[in-house]
Amino acid sequence: QVQVAESGGGLVQAGGSLRLSCAASGRTVSSVAMAWFRQAPGKERELVATISRFGGYQTYADSVKGRFTISRDNAKNTMYLQMNNLKPEDTAIYYCAASDLSYITRITNTTMIGYWGQGTQVTVSS
Repeated sequence: QVQVAESGGGLVQAGGSLRLSCAASGRTVSSVAMAWFRQAPGKERELVATISRFGGYQTYADSVKGRFTISRDNAKNTMYLQMNNLKPEDTAIYYCAASDLSYITRITNTTMIGYWGQGTQVTVSS
């Protein structure tokens, strides 16, 4: 069993930066794809960024391209999301997710997720 836990959320002014971390425990996640999702009040959960098993391939939602960077350190069993030039519309609960399917190279939807974190709140004030 794998547990993932997010940290690093908070309140920031528009234009500011935050770095989210996702620490995995229970067993290594170095061989599975991971991703960040977010959910704003009254909206569906959306895929923000994905990273392949060994970190060589990343994808981003159009709304965050050029501002967010996803990365992972498999030696530390940790994934990150660097968020720059934050906007009020980035306000949401951010969730870390890991696949439980070793053959998945990239997460494209929630059916590929085996493990979810509890979420961390990111609030961007205008």
